[in-house]
Amino acid sequence: MDISRFKKHPLFTGTIILTATGLASRIIGFLYRIFLSHTIGAKGLGIYQLVFPILALCLALCTGGIQTAISKFTAESDDLSPFCCGFCICIIMAVCCSFGICKNAPWIAARIISEPACEPLLRIISLSLPFACLHACFNGYYYGKNKTAIPAISQLFEQVIRVFSVYLFYLVQLEKQATMTPALAVWGTVCGEAAAALFCLTTFHFRRMRFSFSTARKLAAFATPLTGSRVILNLFASAEAILIPQALTSFGYDRTQALSVFGTLTGMAMPVIMLPTVLTGSLSVLLLPTISEAASKGDRRQISQTIRRTIELCVILGLGCTLAFLLFGRFVGALLFGSELAGSFIVSLGFLCPFLFLSGTLSSILHGLNMTLYTFLLNMTGCALRLSAIYFLVPRLGLYTYLWSALLSQILQAGAYLWILSRVGRRSKQQAATV
Repeated sequence: MDISRFKKHPLFTGTIILTATGLASRIIGFLYRIFLSHTIGAKGLGIYQLVFPILALCLALCTGGIQTAISKFTAESDDLSPFCCGFCICIIMAVCCSFGICKNAPWIAARIISEPACEPLLRIISLSLPFACLHACFNGYYYGKNKTAIPAISQLFEQVIRVFSVYLFYLVQLEKQATMTPALAVWGTVCGEAAAALFCLTTFHFRRMRFSFSTARKLAAFATPLTGSRVILNLFASAEAILIPQALTSFGYDRTQALSVFGTLTGMAMPVIMLPTVLTGSLSVLLLPTISEAASKGDRRQISQTIRRTIELCVILGLGCTLAFLLFGRFVGALLFGSELAGSFIVSLGFLCPFLFLSGTLSSILHGLNMTLYTFLLNMTGCALRLSAIYFLVPRLGLYTYLWSALLSQILQAGAYLWILSRVGRRSKQQAATV
């Protein structure tokens, strides 16, 4: 094997860049969650986490398909019209969503989230939408040009500024002898997104900028189905996050206890479980164009090798993480968060790792093979299973039924991806044999 040629391959170099910066960003974010758990508490973390499904839903609507469309059409052209058109579409939608959230914050907090304390947080988080959309457009452009360094650095920069700004707010509150609030943590998100967008602006060369209605129509036509599927999936994911505290209240907790348990799960345990996904996440970003290129050339051998090595990596990494969480999960929860419940959640969620890693990477391979419908349907099935557990089981049996439903959904998704790709491999061999 020619190692020097392999090292020059965009998939290898891009994965290394994204993994290195992504790992640094995840570590900073992980330490940040520890800091928040000690400053705003489990209940504050629960309130803080409740506004992000709304933000994620708006981002899916504004940038869900546009970022991918910008990446695709930028790779196919030399001018900036795809970026310009995508930017205009995103910003218009972002401003509308931001205005809608601000105006309807009391109704969203009371009727959708069922937590009136989230009203000021919703108004604050809406300010980050235009910056986040601008950041996404720049990322789409640079991915299309196979320049992963700037998106990777901007991600790290965003995280650093977010944490630094919240720490400054914390010092100010200490000087005033006031308590740290979830609203100040949300302001940190706004500062981070604004900083990342401004960083990308300073690196971008505004040349040959022009708006083309024909390009805008092509972008919209390509992005609409992607946006629709991502909005639907985010609706399901948002419903999960919003319904968990309500289900816990039905189980017998008071509102404070329900928010505390929710904050422990989503703000303490889940960041620990998701920390190793930085490697598979970086790989997933770059698998799609690699598989797409191989498929366009009819290179079945490269596709087969990529799938096999991806599965091997995910299984080895996933089993190693599961073992580590089983052995040290309770210790990590007590040491980092001072919470036995967080440690218990980490141990239970540790079984997710092999299936979570497989689902993320294999779905990117299916996208590269133009089999996006399968990933959409499987994601919908997993969300429906988890929502059913929240609605029917958690109010009667407690939160652990949701955790086991999450494991079951990941097992089913990973198994289905493996089955679909095995059928694709057999079909490719049959076609090769007939040639």
